[in-house]
Amino acid sequence: MMTLKSMTGFARQDGRTPNLAWHWELRSVNGRGLDVRLRLPPGFESLEPAIRDHIGKQLKRGSLSVSLAIARQSQPNQIRLNEAALEQVIAAAKRVCELTGAPPASAEGLLAVKGVLEVCDEAPDEDAIAQTQKAMLQSFVQALEDLIAARAQEGARLATVIAAQMTTVEALVGQIETSPARTPEAIAVRLKENVARLVEACDALDDARLHQEAVMLATRADVEEELRRLRMHIAAARELLAGPGPAGRRLDFLAQEFNREANTLCSKANDPQITKAGLELKVVIDQMREQVQNIE
Repeated sequence: MMTLKSMTGFARQDGRTPNLAWHWELRSVNGRGLDVRLRLPPGFESLEPAIRDHIGKQLKRGSLSVSLAIARQSQPNQIRLNEAALEQVIAAAKRVCELTGAPPASAEGLLAVKGVLEVCDEAPDEDAIAQTQKAMLQSFVQALEDLIAARAQEGARLATVIAAQMTTVEALVGQIETSPARTPEAIAVRLKENVARLVEACDALDDARLHQEAVMLATRADVEEELRRLRMHIAAARELLAGPGPAGRRLDFLAQEFNREANTLCSKANDPQITKAGLELKVVIDQMREQVQNIE
């Protein structure tokens, strides 16, 4: 079963309490290691250690951006009577009555004096704050799980693509292996032609030197070792695709090895059909390397 995970994904999770609403947004793209960037509103910095701990346990690679946006819900204002101010106003009103003979001030008039009634926010409750932050962290964990699911879904798609590319690579390797140009008879003909050109270009070569040059020509034309290693790399890639755990780094290294063998094969090829198959092989390997860059 293919278990690859992509490093690309997105998730959003909303939450609310009677006084607060919020939403998390998590975005991840490919990266060499695990890079986490947090954007938390002022007053919520205490969430950061738990967030980083959860991420570190779940993800191994990727550049991850985490942002928290909040909106406070409307709530009734708290009215508080400033008794000290009221006492001063009553004393002043009484003195005015004594000096002017005016009727006593009404309660409505006293309460209308600025500063007697105060509108204030309710003092924050530590337990309520703790419960809110707990709910926020729970919704973050859910967002992280959604992100992991998105990365797994994209990883499954990448695994299918890479598996198909491995099938193409295998077919091209088989095509080169069975090429008529690799039969002993075809190799012997090309070798005779090369030796003849060598003798024509330099009459001074003795038999020993001529034999040595012929062996070198035959060795350079032999791509058996490259084909064998390509077969080994195909088997290793398929094992990584089916295996558990992050495989991005190993697949990236393996893609480089694929490319190295394909380059050597193309440089050795002295037949148009083998050269064509080798170039097609390089194209598929380059496409595979692009896909591998997104795997965790």
